Amino acid sequence: MNMIPTPGVLEFTMKSLAGDSVDLNRYLGKAVLIVNVASECGYTPQYEGLQNLHNRYAAEGLAILGFPSNDFGRQEPGSAGEIQEFCERNYGVRFDMFSKVVVSGRNKVPLYELLTSYRNAPGEVEWNFEKFLIGRDGEILNRFRSAVEPESLEMVSALEAALASK
Repeated sequence: MNMIPTPGVLEFTMKSLAGDSVDLNRYLGKAVLIVNVASECGYTPQYEGLQNLHNRYAAEGLAILGFPSNDFGRQEPGSAGEIQEFCERNYGVRFDMFSKVVVSGRNKVPLYELLTSYRNAPGEVEWNFEKFLIGRDGEILNRFRSAVEPESLEMVSALEAALASK
């Protein structure tokens, strides 16, 4: 399938959960899964599946980027430190986590403005744990709504295809 490259998906600088500036271009050449996360959501147990994907595929070039958001039901009320501690204690999260951001509505961060406006993944983020799969070349390949489990056949097949393309 011939797709037009997504301009700028990895051309943003975001703050890590620790407060450091992270140039997302550092992930170019990797398959990237961008996920808006929350600690008090019915989908919060997906952290476990995301970490399992990280454990299984990081060495092959998968990068998972978690972006906490308090946009839906105020289910991410914690501070950066509280979010970090929660993720490590409950799910052993070792994939890259970023500072809390707005992912929906008119005040969403530019990264999510771009993600939700591209033709392969149009429309507002509807809830926590929506996932955007970015190819090694920076193209948006797929979008998975909240109910799609990280370790589902649908998700794993898409990840493995993204990782296979060099």
